[in-house]
Amino acid sequence: MKSFFWSLLTVVCEMAPYLLLGFLIAGILHVYVPQGFYRKYLSSSNKWAVLWAALLGIPLPLCSCGVIPTAIGLRNEKASKGAVASFLIATPQTGIDSILATFSLMGLGFAIIRPVAALVTGVCGGILVNRLVPEEDGEVRARSSCHVERGNKLTRVLKYAYFQMIQDMGGRLVIGLLVAALIQVVVPEEFFLHFGKQPLLQMLLVLIVAVPMYICSTGSIPVAAALMMKGLSPGAALVMLMAGPAVNLASILVVRKAMGRRFTWIYLLVIVGFSILFGLIVNAIGLTVSPMASADPCCGAAEGMPGTFKFICATILTLLIFFALTMKFFERFTHKAVDSDTAVYTVEGMHCSHCEAAVCRAVEAVPGVESVRASASRKTLTIKGPAAEEAIRSAVEKAGYTFKGKK
Repeated sequence: MKSFFWSLLTVVCEMAPYLLLGFLIAGILHVYVPQGFYRKYLSSSNKWAVLWAALLGIPLPLCSCGVIPTAIGLRNEKASKGAVASFLIATPQTGIDSILATFSLMGLGFAIIRPVAALVTGVCGGILVNRLVPEEDGEVRARSSCHVERGNKLTRVLKYAYFQMIQDMGGRLVIGLLVAALIQVVVPEEFFLHFGKQPLLQMLLVLIVAVPMYICSTGSIPVAAALMMKGLSPGAALVMLMAGPAVNLASILVVRKAMGRRFTWIYLLVIVGFSILFGLIVNAIGLTVSPMASADPCCGAAEGMPGTFKFICATILTLLIFFALTMKFFERFTHKAVDSDTAVYTVEGMHCSHCEAAVCRAVEAVPGVESVRASASRKTLTIKGPAAEEAIRSAVEKAGYTFKGKK
């Protein structure tokens, strides 16, 4: 037990400064870069729109569930199908926060190759979609209004960075940290050495586990680093970092529904194929890593306490996660009184604030909707106004979510 807590403390202290900085940069991007800026460069069906989609998506801190409504919104704004595919593939693999966290735990080599791999994968996937998917197969015709956030910009930056983002990914990040610490203590040193001469088999085993599951791009980092310290090859670790965050079973189903079968097959096969390709390249060039600042978390006691700055950052991050997740938990049991002209519907498939915003934007365009509020934690959509239920259902389903009717 003592080794487990030392391992957990070391991992959190190593990641905390980079996560706090990454969250801040993500908040600045969210507030100061208008959505229209992204859509402006993505409407053409050519390689440049595909390239811009990948470049613009890589720094965004969107997970595989949050990127889908954003991509559908881009499609609604007439972004090309290739650009949408490029954005869908490249964006969830990275993010400012995950790039910095990768550097903190896995070194400069992995911090560089992750965004490079995401860029190449997204561009190639987008070009394939442009060439192989007819326009009508991925057509999304619904258009939605754009909700504009108001208030002091600094306040909005801090709220998004240190509250909304942590609410969205805090739970999975905590799970990732706990699993990483547990791996360090429980998994035998020689476990992955049995597959040492079969790196491709390691990659296939990682894909079987990672593809169906939801894995956060940042939360996957400590797990990958811990597995590498138990003998997992660098290439297999990169496969986890690429394929895990980029796709999961829920995202596959939503993409299939919103963009079409052929689009979905290309989307899935490109992610799997290129993750294996880059994994083999990493193994071939002999990329090494010194996870967790070249220290084994299990031996943290021997190394002494982490530095004061890292410990303070870890404390701040822990308090922020505790507050955000506590608020999210109690929000599920908060029932606000509704007026006679207000209806509450059940909507499934929302996982984060990006999902909530996507549903709100879609429903705002429905005639008769005066105000709308979505809650991912409660799976509810609260609408004020005389809007028809069928029109609301249509808007929600076109945005890629499941409408279950009145609560």
